[in-house]
Amino acid sequence: MSLPRLSFEFFPPSSLDGSFRLWDTVNELAPLSPEFVSVTYGAGGTTRELTHDAVKTIGGHYGLNVAAHLTCVNASREETLSIAESYAKAGVSELVALRGDPPKGEGAFEPHPDGFRNSIELISALAELNKFHIRVGAYPDAHPEANEADADVDWLKCKIDAGANSAITQFFFEAETFFRFRDSCAAAGIDAPIIPGILPIENWKGTNAFAKRCGAHVPSWLPDMFDKAIRDDRHDLLAISLCTELCSDLIEGGVEDLHFYTLNKPHLTKEVAHALGFMPEVQLRHVA
Repeated sequence: MSLPRLSFEFFPPSSLDGSFRLWDTVNELAPLSPEFVSVTYGAGGTTRELTHDAVKTIGGHYGLNVAAHLTCVNASREETLSIAESYAKAGVSELVALRGDPPKGEGAFEPHPDGFRNSIELISALAELNKFHIRVGAYPDAHPEANEADADVDWLKCKIDAGANSAITQFFFEAETFFRFRDSCAAAGIDAPIIPGILPIENWKGTNAFAKRCGAHVPSWLPDMFDKAIRDDRHDLLAISLCTELCSDLIEGGVEDLHFYTLNKPHLTKEVAHALGFMPEVQLRHVA
């Protein structure tokens, strides 16, 4: 069984402690030679400048291929495309184009009066620039706003047709969830790479709550397993075991890329990568 390509998601720091955590995470995971790393936006575009700074620092000082998240939230078309152009000038060649979540407490997404109404409009505009590899989100479990069974497949097809090059899925807990989605996408004529998003369960309570918010199906057996593991002080051991098994099943099913949502906490991701057979190949190259 050959090893897949790895990629990691980070989020920009909002405090001094957060900065130390981000750079510690980069130092821990960069020696695993990721294909790319991505840096998120906060809800409502609240970390736009922090994201830009983190992208430039990781790319410029750590020598990694960085994909910057870009959303439609709280910005005009002109502002959004200006941000994209600034990334291009900084040497960024990949973007993760998303509609984005509204600021906390504001309910449903409302487009900026002069902004992109959805991710497809954003993707189309970015594709016209012809400067980026465009990655997009995908949902193997139904998106909370999906109004019919095939809506997520249809929407992904529209994103690819608009100019997206590849997709990264929301996290899920069982390999069969991804395989069903992959097969449905293939049947719909989607031939772009679909990378499974992997979330090592660093905190079960938080992960369970997040899964409910984003529509990720929680298998009936999972809560009981974590309840018992927490009582026995085996939470991390169970998290590593389950995530390694999930990744192994995906690899056996033909998956060639794995994208880890690190939450800027590298320990579990690093342990899973090692369990799969990855070992640091190079020392982190820090560019002065």
